[in-house]
Amino acid sequence: MQNKHLSIVNKTRGAMPRVDFVRLKEAVLGANYDLSVALVQPAEAKRVTWETKRKKKPSNVLSFPLSKNSGEIIICPHTARTQAPDYEATRDDFIAYLFIHGMFHIKGHEHGATMEDNERRVLKRFGLEVEL
Repeated sequence: MQNKHLSIVNKTRGAMPRVDFVRLKEAVLGANYDLSVALVQPAEAKRVTWETKRKKKPSNVLSFPLSKNSGEIIICPHTARTQAPDYEATRDDFIAYLFIHGMFHIKGHEHGATMEDNERRVLKRFGLEVEL
């Protein structure tokens, strides 16, 4: 999937999640922010996690600001599927949450109450059900 400021590559064998990536991106980062998203298999998520964080298990989401107006997000749908029940969410709603979470990291937010409040606001606005 591609539009002028959002590119998504599905490197898994699974179907694309039913997530409105374009509208979510515009709500959090703005219409003119250039963002690429890669949906990857656990092995690739594990490799990138090791290379960037020196942790041995695959991250569910990784985010990388590249410049003031561009960034990249990597999401592992397999890991999201296994974690979604812990958040009382469907796989797709949890992937949407991970996308939102990654975008707030790109904006410079750290884990904490302010970030969670912002995430909840976006989740509510888009009718996504995820228990944080």
